[in-house]
Amino acid sequence: MKETKILYISSEMMPYLPETKTSKMSFEVPRKMNQKGAQIRVFMPRFGVINERRHQLHEVIRLSGMNLIINDIDMPLIIKVASIQKERMQIYFIDNDEYFKRKAVFTNEDNELFDDNDERAIFFAKGVIETVKKLNWSPDIIHLQGWMASLVPLYLKEYFKNDSLFTDSKIVVSLYNEPFEGALNDDFINKIDFDGIDAKKVAALKNPTFDNLLKVAIENSDAIIKGTETFSDEIESFLATVDKPILDYKSEEEFVEAYIDFYKNQI
Repeated sequence: MKETKILYISSEMMPYLPETKTSKMSFEVPRKMNQKGAQIRVFMPRFGVINERRHQLHEVIRLSGMNLIINDIDMPLIIKVASIQKERMQIYFIDNDEYFKRKAVFTNEDNELFDDNDERAIFFAKGVIETVKKLNWSPDIIHLQGWMASLVPLYLKEYFKNDSLFTDSKIVVSLYNEPFEGALNDDFINKIDFDGIDAKKVAALKNPTFDNLLKVAIENSDAIIKGTETFSDEIESFLATVDKPILDYKSEEEFVEAYIDFYKNQI
């Protein structure tokens, strides 16, 4: 893995958010690949529950200052960074006061999904890609973890398809069976359509459920990793129709070499 450039994009990650399978593996995978000599960059949203003082986040002025257009509205992009010193890892945070300042992650105090989670996902996807462009860093592998990162493959393959920085990048998505209840905003598909993305590419998001978000990620990725042992019947059936490399679930004790081999086979 030495010198292989891997971009990790995660919805959630320890130690910044509580432990889930997604947040734990979003930390463990880049940590192990970093130890193996890979060049890594890690991105996640800067949710308001993250304690900036404790984790020593600070704004990166040279990367901030862009505006992203989300559904015809200009939204300022703020980039923050923190370091996990003992692992020698730097984490980039995508921030915007309107979308991420609130003291919650995906749901309100009544455990209801935020109505703008769809826009937050679009902003996160576009924000990561625009920041990587500004870094002028061309990854060999782009590895996604968590449902809020599920639009990244779509935007790379469609909205940013003419950007030479990502021409040779292979997109790997890890799937986790940690669904949210219900669906995102009914207007989700129209907000993606505003970006000029073919409606056929996001037909599944006419009903923006957790499973349908995973389907969009799968369809636009180059390879899939099963991050958990089981999934809904709907996702299991969908995966059975996919003609792409799929790595079966590997435990935390055995994933490292399996992931390395899987990455190498994609490049």
